[in-house]
Amino acid sequence: MATHSFAVSPEDYPRPLNVMGDTVNVLARLAQTGSYAISIVHGKAGDGPPPHRHDWNETFFVVRGSVDFSFRGCEACAEAGSLVHFPAGEIHSFTFGANGAELLEITGPGSRAVEMFEALDREIPAGVNDGTRIAEVLAQNGVEVVSGTPSHD
Repeated sequence: MATHSFAVSPEDYPRPLNVMGDTVNVLARLAQTGSYAISIVHGKAGDGPPPHRHDWNETFFVVRGSVDFSFRGCEACAEAGSLVHFPAGEIHSFTFGANGAELLEITGPGSRAVEMFEALDREIPAGVNDGTRIAEVLAQNGVEVVSGTPSHD
């Protein structure tokens, strides 16, 4: 896949996506970079995805605030400046801290994260908490919701 150099400034961002009440700005897609996608996620206190897994690597950099991550049976509170990485297939979840947070998300080859965010924006109105429908949209985009707490799987 041939890619080209590019620059993105805030005035060039595509329309922000409303992902279940939180905001996602897509900065780069796989097709643009050839191997990864980049988004900025602005989350409200207490929000965050349930335990889940997918077939792509995912790395988060906490830009502002704090985020409680769960993975491999442990909890980690990541403050601004922290980097957290999940390899493909690892069950994980996170919750935005008391004052909300801002995350830079980088997803690896095969990622369908941008498509998932777009589908959630399109199909799940803010404030709607239909777990079955949300799980369906996630599954359609390569994300498996896993019940319980992230463990050593």
